[in-house]
Amino acid sequence: MLLAKTLTSSTFKQALIGIGTFGLIASAIFSYVYLSTASYVRSRSDRAIMAEYSSLRSAYERSGRDGLIDLIKQRTADKDFADNVYILVDPKLAALAGNLKVWPSAGAAASGWTEFRAPEPLPSTAKRPLLRGRVETLPGGDRLLMAKDISDLDSFSDQIKAAVISSIALMFLVAGVASILVTRRTVGRIEAINATSQAIMLSGLDKRIPLRGTHDEWDRVAENLNLMLDRIETLMGEIKQVSDNVAHDLRTPLTRMRGRLEKAYHGQRIGEDDQSLIGDTIADLDAVLRIFSSITRIAQIQTQARRGAFRTVNLAEIAGEVVELYDAAAEQDGTRLFVIGDREVLVIGDRDLIFDAIANLVDNAIKHGRAGGKVIVANENIDGNSVISISDDGPGIPADQHQHVFKRFYRLEHGRYTPGNGLGLSLVAAVANLHGARIEMLDNSPGLQFKLWFSTPTG
Repeated sequence: MLLAKTLTSSTFKQALIGIGTFGLIASAIFSYVYLSTASYVRSRSDRAIMAEYSSLRSAYERSGRDGLIDLIKQRTADKDFADNVYILVDPKLAALAGNLKVWPSAGAAASGWTEFRAPEPLPSTAKRPLLRGRVETLPGGDRLLMAKDISDLDSFSDQIKAAVISSIALMFLVAGVASILVTRRTVGRIEAINATSQAIMLSGLDKRIPLRGTHDEWDRVAENLNLMLDRIETLMGEIKQVSDNVAHDLRTPLTRMRGRLEKAYHGQRIGEDDQSLIGDTIADLDAVLRIFSSITRIAQIQTQARRGAFRTVNLAEIAGEVVELYDAAAEQDGTRLFVIGDREVLVIGDRDLIFDAIANLVDNAIKHGRAGGKVIVANENIDGNSVISISDDGPGIPADQHQHVFKRFYRLEHGRYTPGNGLGLSLVAAVANLHGARIEMLDNSPGLQFKLWFSTPTG
């Protein structure tokens, strides 16, 4: 997994570009060294050939054919000239002198410099050597070939070529391995940061990016991110404390006020108007208290404070109880309420919180669905997941509003005049996050379908 990410990372791609550029430059340098070396060695051989050829030519000019034949015989008998090849032939290519018995076909039609494989092994070697020499037709029609064995030179050139190719290949190999190792280290640190970020998004701000103690740039980035997370956690804690204090401080006087009003409501009053006013005030205070209660409960859920009550529960059972609870309210609005699906859909979670989440979804479906319509609660086991869905046939929610409806106090335009405080779906989202469940909102054509996907308990 890490290797695949390493090979597809931008760092590795940039490293490959660098290796390719450096490789081209290095290849050009090595090629120049090879060509220069081979050319220098070959030029030295050519100078030696030309010097010897000049000696033969001078002998011919001084003493004619006989003098040239004598010099060739001296050279072939001298061990110092063992690498040299000589042949003098008449116009009919019949050999007159030299240690090469047959005029080579490669040099028969050539004039000037020539390079060919000897037609037969020489006395000094058991193999047919590679020869390079000079061919010239003499004034009398005779032909002279003087060459040197350049097999060693050719072998030397091949060795240089092999060394250059091996050096380039080794350079690319080492650079490639180094790039993978460096990129792997970089990707590993990035993946550690990504993993910690995902853990923070899933479970809260208590996670921190691990430090390796290398004090390099990655450790400094991790330290700064950890400091940022500390600061965010502190700010979130302060905001939570403020909201908790507001809820706590207002709850007490509002409760006392409600108590006094309730006492006045049940006491002797002068007229029905006073009693109605007090009743409306009590209802408003109840709504305010419910808001604060919901805010406090959502905060408790989001701080993972309710995990102690987790156990295996049956979604179908809970859904049946919710439907039974809201059946009368649905009938009052002319809405038909159904529960369908599997009888056993197990999840691990807090039964009361799951009940509240399903109840909020059913309540919303009844309130915002079509008058005289239907609401269906379905329980299913799908591909290893426990799923509960609540569907209605009302106006639904526009797709661009799906993510906004989970914000606290957020209400759609057409729902502003229906009872509620805009906290129901916030509580559903908090419960789903606590249980690791996924919320899915789908178009029911018409209407809306809410789905909660839970992981099925194993073992």
